[in-house]
Amino acid sequence: MSDEQIEATELRQRPQEESLFEAPPIAEQERMVEAILFASAEPVTVKDLAARLPHGSTVSQALINLQRRYEGRGVELKKVGDAWAIRTAPDLGFLMQKETVETRKLSRAAIETLAIVAYHQPVTRAEIEEIRGVSVSRGTVDQLLELEWIRFGRRRMTPGRPVTFVVTQEFLDHFGLENARDLPGLKELRAAGLLDNRPRPGTMPGVTAEDEEDVVDNDDQDDLFEN
Repeated sequence: MSDEQIEATELRQRPQEESLFEAPPIAEQERMVEAILFASAEPVTVKDLAARLPHGSTVSQALINLQRRYEGRGVELKKVGDAWAIRTAPDLGFLMQKETVETRKLSRAAIETLAIVAYHQPVTRAEIEEIRGVSVSRGTVDQLLELEWIRFGRRRMTPGRPVTFVVTQEFLDHFGLENARDLPGLKELRAAGLLDNRPRPGTMPGVTAEDEEDVVDNDDQDDLFEN
C-alpha cells in the first residue's frame, strides 16, 4: 500500500480536529502505535489507532516508519484487510510449529466451500452448489460461520434476493493475506501439489451426488481455483 493510499484512508476514517496541544514527536508516536499493536490480540484499524493517540498525531506516517523498521526482522508489520498487525516473518513460521494446536479439522466439503467463497466472493449458496456439483449442507456453512472465516454479504438483487457469502478479516489474518486478491492461482496450487486428478461424482462405487463428502472432478477444480 502506498504512502498516499494510507494517508487517504486515515483522512477518510478520522475527521480533522483542531487541537490546543502539540502532537508528540513522530518517534514517540511510533512507540505508541507499536505498543498498541503488540498488546492487541487482533489487527487494529487506522481509525482505532488514531482514536488512541494524542490529537494531531500522524498515524499513517508512524505506520510507514514502523513498517520500514521491521523489514527483514523476525516480526513484520502487516496490513490485514483495513487493519494492521505485527506478525512473525513468514520464513520463521517453522519455529512456531510446536506451539500450534490443531483443534479441529475441516471436512473436504468445508474446504471446497471455503475455497469457492474465497475465489468467487460474493457468492450465493446456489452458485457454490453449481461449482461443487453437489448440495451444500447447512452444517458445512454453519461450521465456517462459527469459525468466522466467512460471513453473510449483501443480498443479490435477483428474484428471491438470495444472501451471498464473503470471507472475513479473520480468514485473511489466519492465512497472512492482505486481501482475497493475494490468494494463489491455479498454477501455484498445482505446483504445490494441492490439486490432483480425482474421478467425477458418481463414478466411485457407493458414492452419491447427495453425499456431502462427495469428490469433485478436475474440471471443477479448475473452475474452483481459477481467478
